[in-house]
Amino acid sequence: MPDIPTGAAGLNTGCNGNSITEAVCIDTARVYDSCADKDCLSDLRVWFTAPAQAVVDAAATVRCRSCEVLNVFSEIEKVPFSAGYYSVDATFFFMVALDAFTSPTAPPQTVYGLSVYSKKAILYGAEGSVRVFSSEYSPAIDAQSSATATNPRAKIQVASPICLEARLGCACDCSGGAELLAGIPAAVQNIFDGDFVDSAVGRAARVTIGLFSIIQLERDVQLLIPAYDFCFPNKECTNEAMDPCEAFRRISFPVAEFFPPEANTASEENNQMPPFTGSGCGCGR
Repeated sequence: MPDIPTGAAGLNTGCNGNSITEAVCIDTARVYDSCADKDCLSDLRVWFTAPAQAVVDAAATVRCRSCEVLNVFSEIEKVPFSAGYYSVDATFFFMVALDAFTSPTAPPQTVYGLSVYSKKAILYGAEGSVRVFSSEYSPAIDAQSSATATNPRAKIQVASPICLEARLGCACDCSGGAELLAGIPAAVQNIFDGDFVDSAVGRAARVTIGLFSIIQLERDVQLLIPAYDFCFPNKECTNEAMDPCEAFRRISFPVAEFFPPEANTASEENNQMPPFTGSGCGCGR
């Protein structure tokens, strides 16, 4: 077992101030490669169920109220002639809320629809050819889990998307809807009340969405880490609720909310870290 330098900065105290006692082997997920993207998704078609589509057909204009990521489905395939590299195909499903204005004097009606976007990333995930069996389940009681291969797993992180624009157009200008709607997973379809309408007549809503995402490939590996000691809680359990006013008094006064920083101060803070441009990370639209 290799020696661990107890005098190294940040490695000489544990959760209770203890020193390193030994090195232990843990089984954990290690990130082999990752990339981050800042995508502007222009003119995404919003698909509606029949009742919502009827409201859109009668609308004079629409306004984007909100947007959220319902789910992300991903597939991994090896890249030919590039050992250790994998292609990650990610499909994002957005639920878009639009305010439909049918009359200048009437309040808008809020309708909910679905938008779909797919992207691809090439990442390094290393090679592996073994199969893993686990005793987590008992064959006599539970359904035995099948063996898992050591192919890397894709993990996708997304921030709350930003709905930048919404507009109406002609439904006949959009094509390929039948194939797209046929591939919507049941987990996404069941969120909406009814089936989506694919019609060449009527009106179609399109939105522009700003999306921040991180795609990474990870594998289960064994790592040797320093161990300090078992962590024993140093706080007693209590069932007493804190007085609301006492909890409020502990919150610092939000000075920045009342006195925003000046332009020079904001520029100096922004210069400490350059803005992310998304280039050169391996992700592509």
